[in-house]
Amino acid sequence: MAFNELFAGEIATELLRQLHDISRKSCFCKSSADSLITRIKELLPIVEELKYSGVELPAFRQSQINRFSETLRGGLELAHKVLDSGRWNVYKNLQLVRKMEKLEKQVESFIRGPMQAHLLADVHHMRFETMERFNRLEERLDSMNAGPGTSGRQGIEAEEDSNLGIFGGIGLEIGKNKVTKMLIGRDDLSVVGIWGIGGSGKTTLAKEISRDNQVRSYFNNRILFLTVSQSPDLEQLRANIWGFITGSEDMSHTTNIFVPQGKSQFEWGCGPRTLVVLDDVWSASVLEQLIFKVPTYKTLVISRCKFPKRVVNEVYEVELLREDESMSLFCHSAFGQKSIPPTGNATLVKQIVNECKGLPLALKVIGASLQDQPEMYWINARKRLSRGEPICESHENKLLDRMETSVECLKKKVKECFLDLGSFPEDKKIPLDVLVNTWVEIHNIDEEEAFAILMELSEKNLLTLVKDARAGDAFCSYYEISVTQHDVLRDLAIHLSNQGEVNDRKRLLMPRRDTELPREWEKNTDQPFNARIVSVHTGEMREMDWFHMEFPKAEVLILNFSADEYFLPPFIDNMPKLRALIVINHGATEATLQNFSVFTNLANLRSLWLEKVTVPQLSSTTVPLRNLRKLSMVLCKVSNSLDPSVLDLPQIFPRLLELVIDHCDDLVKLPSSICKVNSLQSMSITNCHRFHELPADLGMLKKLQILRLYACPELKTLPPSIGEVVGLKYLDISQCVNLKCLPREIGKLRSLEKIDMRDCLQIVSLPTPAVLSNLKSLGRVICDEEVFGQWRNLEKMVPDLHVQVAEKWYSLDWLNG
Repeated sequence: MAFNELFAGEIATELLRQLHDISRKSCFCKSSADSLITRIKELLPIVEELKYSGVELPAFRQSQINRFSETLRGGLELAHKVLDSGRWNVYKNLQLVRKMEKLEKQVESFIRGPMQAHLLADVHHMRFETMERFNRLEERLDSMNAGPGTSGRQGIEAEEDSNLGIFGGIGLEIGKNKVTKMLIGRDDLSVVGIWGIGGSGKTTLAKEISRDNQVRSYFNNRILFLTVSQSPDLEQLRANIWGFITGSEDMSHTTNIFVPQGKSQFEWGCGPRTLVVLDDVWSASVLEQLIFKVPTYKTLVISRCKFPKRVVNEVYEVELLREDESMSLFCHSAFGQKSIPPTGNATLVKQIVNECKGLPLALKVIGASLQDQPEMYWINARKRLSRGEPICESHENKLLDRMETSVECLKKKVKECFLDLGSFPEDKKIPLDVLVNTWVEIHNIDEEEAFAILMELSEKNLLTLVKDARAGDAFCSYYEISVTQHDVLRDLAIHLSNQGEVNDRKRLLMPRRDTELPREWEKNTDQPFNARIVSVHTGEMREMDWFHMEFPKAEVLILNFSADEYFLPPFIDNMPKLRALIVINHGATEATLQNFSVFTNLANLRSLWLEKVTVPQLSSTTVPLRNLRKLSMVLCKVSNSLDPSVLDLPQIFPRLLELVIDHCDDLVKLPSSICKVNSLQSMSITNCHRFHELPADLGMLKKLQILRLYACPELKTLPPSIGEVVGLKYLDISQCVNLKCLPREIGKLRSLEKIDMRDCLQIVSLPTPAVLSNLKSLGRVICDEEVFGQWRNLEKMVPDLHVQVAEKWYSLDWLNG
C-alpha cells in the first residue's frame, strides 16, 4: 500500500468533518458543503478499497492519488477559510462560494473518472502514462505553428518530481524514517543534514520528507523548500526565510524586509513550528547566514559537503542503492519494467549495473541511453564503462566519466543541444522559449526539430520538463513549459564543453555566478575566442569590470546577473554574427541597463530576451534592429520604452514577427504604431494586470496569426477592428475577468481555429449563432460552463468544432492564487 492512499483517506475524513461544520454554520456555502458531503462519503469506500487491496500502484496512478491528496488538502484549507470568514464580508463570501463550487466539481470529476479507473487498471498503465505524457506535449506542438509566447514561470510553478533518486523500496524508507526522527523526535537538534554525492538521491529524499503527512502535521504545514546553489543570492534567501518564519511571506520577495541579528532572533519567541529545507548547499559560511536562532524553527540541509557539528547538529548519509534496488531502477529505465525481460542478456545487464556503482542518477540515465539498442551496442557500452579512467579519485568525477557514456550514444546534433544546457545557471528553470530560440539560431534548425530534440533528451532523462500552473490541461501550448536539469548532468555538459584550449571552445561558459570574469579568459585575450555561445553569470558589472575580448564567431550571448544596475559588456561590439541575446536579472528588483549603445552594431540580431530589467526608452533616434524577428520582455518595466508620443515601432523593428510582453505590471496600453508593423505574426500580452486597452487600428495587422491576452484583468473590451485581422488563427482571452463580451465582428475571422476563454467571468452571452456560424475554420473552444451550451449549439453549424469546459485536470492550484 502506498503512503498517499492512506493519506488521501485521512484527509477525506477530516474534510468531511469540516464540511459538516460549514453546512451548519455558513449559509453562503451550505449547498456546496452538503453536496460535497455526499461526494466524500462516496469517496471513502473507494479509498478504503485501494488502501487494503495490497496492490502496489504504478507511478502514473500513484501520481493521480498524490494530486488528489493535494486537492483534498486544498479543500481543507478552503474549509478553514469558510469557517473563519465573517458573515458580513459579502464580497469575500461570494468568492468562497465560487471556490467551494469549483472544489465540488473537482471532487466529483475525480470520483466519476480516475478514481473508478484505479480499480480496473493493470500494471501496463505505467507505460501508457509515459506515452500519454509525450502525446500531450506533441499535441502542444500542433499549436506551435501559431508561434510560442513566454512562460509564466514567475507565477505559480508546478513542483517537478525529481524521480532521479532511490527507486522506492527499502533505501528510501530507511532514510526517510531516520531523518524524520531527527526532525520531530529530537528537540535538541535544530539543524539536521542529508549528505551524499551528486546523483545519490538527496533531493528526492528531502522532498519525500517534506511531503510526509507526519512531518507536515508536526510543522503545521509550515515547510519552506529553497534551493541555495553554488552562487546564492544571500540577501534574497534570508528575506525569504525570515518572511516565512514571521508570517510575512508577502514581503519576502523584496530584500528590504528587516532581518534581526543574533540574540534578537531568539527573542522573536515561540511561534508555530517551522521547517526550512535548504537544498544544494555548498559552503558552511553560506549556511551559517541562512540559519536563524528561533526556538520553534528547524533547518534541513541537503549537501554534497560535510559540515562541522557546530553548524549541522546531526547528519544522515545517503546510502547507495543495494544490488536489487540498482537492478530495479536500471531495468525500469532500460526496459520499462522492474526486472530483466526473458529476451535480455542477464549477464550483460548485471555487468553494466555493477559499473554504475549504485548511483541512482547513473543507473537511470545510462539505462535510458541503452533502451532499444542492439546487443553489440550494450557490449560496447560495458567496455567503455569498465575502462573509464577518473580524472581524480573523487566519486564526482567517476560519475561524470560514467555519465559520458550516455551522451556518446546521442546523434551529433542532439549531443550539441545537450551540451548547450551547460550555458544556463544551476538550479534555475530555463524558459523553453529561450532554449528553443538558442537551438534554432545556433544549430540552424527549425522549431519543430528543436522540439523533437527536446523530447529525445527528456526521454533519455537528460533533462526534465516542468509545467507551470496553467499547463495543467491538454490544451496548453509548449510556451508554458520550462526545463530543468540535474546539477550532475549540468556538470557533465560543462565538463565536456570545457575540454581543449579556452580560445578554441565552442562554448565559453562560467560554471557558476562570480563577482568577476574568469581569470582564464583574461589571460587569453591576446587571441580571438572562437566560441559560438558565450555565457556570463555575475553580480553587478560596471564598465571597468569588463576587459577587451573578441568573438568573431559568437552567435548567442547569455547574460545572467543579480544586480540593480548592469553595464552591458562592451565586447558586444565585437560580436558581428550575434543572432540571439538573452539578458536575465535574478535580483529582487528590475535592473537599470547601461551601455545600450552596443546595439548599434547588432545588424544580425534576430532574437532578444529581456527579463527583470528597465527597458530603455525607444525613440525615432533609436538605431533600428532591422533583422530582429522576436522580442520578449518578461517582468520588465516598459512604460518609458513604449511611449506612444515618440515611438515608431515599424522603423525600429521593421521585420518583427513575434512580440511577447509578460508580467510587465506598468504596461497600460500599446502604442498605436504597433499596428503598422506589418510583418507581425504573433503578439502575446500576458499577466499584465494594468493593461486595459488594445489599439483601435488592430485590424491593420493582416498577418497576425496569434493574439494572446491571457490574465489581463483590466482589459474590458476588444476593439471592433479585430474582425479585420483576417489571418488570426488563435485567440487567447483566458482569465480576462473583466472582459464584457466578444464583439460581433469576431464572426469575420474565417481563419480562426481556436479560442481559449476560460475564466472570462463577465462573458455570459455570445454573439448570435448567425454571426458565429461564419467561423468555418473554428476547431476548438475552451470555455466556462456558463457559455458552454451556447458554443455547443454551434457544433451543428460548424462540423469540426469541439467545445471543451476548462476544468480538465484534478488540481486546486488556483486556490493558491
